[in-house]
Amino acid sequence: MTEATDLSRDYEPTLGDYFALLKPRVMSLVVFTALVGLLAAPVPMHPVEIFASILFIAIGAGASGALNMWWDADIDAVMRRTAKRPIPSGRVEPGEALAVGVALSGLAVVMLGLAANLLAAALLAFTIFFYAVVYSMWLKRSTPQNIVIGGAAGAFPPMIGWVCATGSVTIEAWLMFALIFMWTPPHFWALALFMRSDYDDAGVPMLTVTHGRPATRNHILVYTVFLAVFALAAAATSIGGPIYLAVAAVLNALFLKGAIEIWRRDEVQAEADDYAVEKSFFKLSLLYLFLHFGAILLEAALRPFGYGGWGWL
Repeated sequence: MTEATDLSRDYEPTLGDYFALLKPRVMSLVVFTALVGLLAAPVPMHPVEIFASILFIAIGAGASGALNMWWDADIDAVMRRTAKRPIPSGRVEPGEALAVGVALSGLAVVMLGLAANLLAAALLAFTIFFYAVVYSMWLKRSTPQNIVIGGAAGAFPPMIGWVCATGSVTIEAWLMFALIFMWTPPHFWALALFMRSDYDDAGVPMLTVTHGRPATRNHILVYTVFLAVFALAAAATSIGGPIYLAVAAVLNALFLKGAIEIWRRDEVQAEADDYAVEKSFFKLSLLYLFLHFGAILLEAALRPFGYGGWGWL
């Protein structure tokens, strides 16, 4: 009998355990990018509508997290960074996690449709399905392109926020989507470079496992170049402007520099300094996304004072 099984017999789950199922750190990123997408849109919403829309998008993101934890409990149990999650640690039963995920999914989609519009609700429903079924149940265990295609799930929130306000999908929404979509692979591949044993142990076909580290370093550089193109292109739309362009130019120069440094390294060099460059690139990637969307939010905040994006695209 396992320690987790012994614990599950005697332990009563707390509210904190159920909240942990929702992946609160991921949820915070979803809330932030969705709020930026909503506030950057040219159509204003009532504060109550804004609050309700973001709340139900957050609940939908949490539902996705619970469904992912339910399905991936076996993988989580053998990976160091996930072994203490509620299900593998025995604090929450798998069936309870499934029930939470399904119930919150239905609640989030229905209520977002009432709070905003049906297109936003449909996009949220598709995002939950994509993350729980397409990514978690299929891609993650079957292809090294798992994080590339699966990254779409994390890229939808700013688009959903934009649609909550406008009821339509425009180039601005697609570029915010592309910013996260293209950022996701280099972000996770950098993590995989210095945590490869976790994916080996769990049998997850991450690129580092299936194609090796040199190929992963090549892919990081290629995706970073394409990421810079999409990031700078957003400056020419209504969500961009001088502030965003300055932030994007600096961040993408630093990100490209980091990707080139990773590309030039071999494993002897990386192991010698305990993957310092890769870890630094990973930390920069977190700041990269936050500052890009922060700049979009600042551009939107200045709009009432006569400051506007360029809107060339």
